[in-house]
Amino acid sequence: MKRTWLALAAGLALVLTSAGAAAASVTAPGQAVALAGDAPPGFWWGTDSFNVSVPGQAPYSMPFLGGAYGGYIGMTGNWAYWLGCSGQEHFIAYSSTNAAQAHTNFVTYHKGVGRGAYWFMGGPGVDPHYNGTQAEAASWGAQQAARALADIASGGGIDYPVVWMDIELPGIGPATDNGWNTVYTSPCSGKVKQQHIPAAVDRAVFNGFFNYVTAHSKYRPGVYSAVVVWNSVFGSNSASPGSPGYIPHTDEWTYEPETTNYRGNAPTGFCLKSGGCAQFFGGVSRSSANALMWQWSGGGGVTNGIGGFNGDLDQIDGARQP
Repeated sequence: MKRTWLALAAGLALVLTSAGAAAASVTAPGQAVALAGDAPPGFWWGTDSFNVSVPGQAPYSMPFLGGAYGGYIGMTGNWAYWLGCSGQEHFIAYSSTNAAQAHTNFVTYHKGVGRGAYWFMGGPGVDPHYNGTQAEAASWGAQQAARALADIASGGGIDYPVVWMDIELPGIGPATDNGWNTVYTSPCSGKVKQQHIPAAVDRAVFNGFFNYVTAHSKYRPGVYSAVVVWNSVFGSNSASPGSPGYIPHTDEWTYEPETTNYRGNAPTGFCLKSGGCAQFFGGVSRSSANALMWQWSGGGGVTNGIGGFNGDLDQIDGARQP
């Protein structure tokens, strides 16, 4: 979900498809004449967050690309929505329809990864009790994790066992960087109080969320971001041992590079047909056991026209599923 934010409407819900069928031709949006499938075996692809029309009856097929509808990962919560902020960030990108379809395919037909969830993270700069300490930042991360787990439980739980932290710089108000690099006078004010946040304080928010999910649930914490964002928040040496951004054993979902040509340039494994390959961050490479997902088309600013505006297309290595 690359969010230069032509809209958060590209969202992040993962609707993934199974490997191994014949190639598809598409006569109308969302209508595959013959089923296609991802490759190599074990990989799935799909769409995300806001609703995408899935044609037909169960077992459901992936629109546009064909194959089995292999999963859905939706926004279970958003720091700005949770705190009652107005503006562009006041939204929840979730489709109960897509979640139910993915869950049915997973539970009844043993296809895909089912339904999953992510939380749109607020950095220390939008913490209502920000005081510049790592202890407070860790508490703020834990509070967000607690709310994320509560939201997940109220929605009936998830099938995919990773709870994703969405760490990005959205470019929309009230906090254009989600409080990762800037401290605001209050979470919803949009007014800057301080222009710099130490990377160690940012990392404390990450740690607070990570540790809370680990200690209070059966799920694993993971993170959605990209190299350019990760380096902006945690420093240019974020892939170096000992740096605040070094996370070589954390599950990751990335979104660089992207393509608008979703039919002609769909990936095999973690590389597009044109040759561009997924770029993970913080010490994780695409060959790592923690490189789980890649959003290869449809993030903010990379409009592909799916779903009337944009549809996020994702690649997941099901063989590495935790």
